[in-house]
Amino acid sequence: MKRLNIGVDIDGTLTEPFYWLRRANAYFGTDVREDGIIHYDYHEALGVSRQESDVFYDQLGELLHWEAQVRPGAQLVINRLFKQHHVHFITARTEEMRQVSLEWFKKFDIPHDSLTLLGSTEKVATAKRLRCDWFIEDRYENAVALAASNIPVLLIDCSYNRKPLPDNVIRINSWSQVEPYIDTTVSMGNWELAL
Repeated sequence: MKRLNIGVDIDGTLTEPFYWLRRANAYFGTDVREDGIIHYDYHEALGVSRQESDVFYDQLGELLHWEAQVRPGAQLVINRLFKQHHVHFITARTEEMRQVSLEWFKKFDIPHDSLTLLGSTEKVATAKRLRCDWFIEDRYENAVALAASNIPVLLIDCSYNRKPLPDNVIRINSWSQVEPYIDTTVSMGNWELAL
């Protein structure tokens, strides 16, 4: 059986998407609800500047990442995928978040072949270097960029990514939908047949 290279985002994809919201509301004195977040860049929903949101993240980023919960079913699916394929986590987190990320993976028993902390949302070059056959993502712009580079994407549904999708981006509602696409790719030998 062919071992695929599967790229996986962390925040909002592996984790619950709004794990940071309670602390952000307390920090900024806001009362934003999950359904009010329609942009990936959360500072817009909070009504604060990017600089203010950066200061918030600098102060509380490690705590936020440590407190994050795993999306339902993700841990089980990642563990099953890891037994048959290569799982590469590729995240916009900065290198300063490596230790807390590794400790969080250990806490939730999340196996992986590699962890790349980019400090940026630009994931295409890394996904190509790792020869990703699939990418699991929550950020719409990343999904579109990956798809334009012929990397098929499973886009996990969130209030901030509900826009028209290119042909090789598939919207999924939960982690339980991941394995059928991966399995079909393996059995047919061509991801286009899985779409």
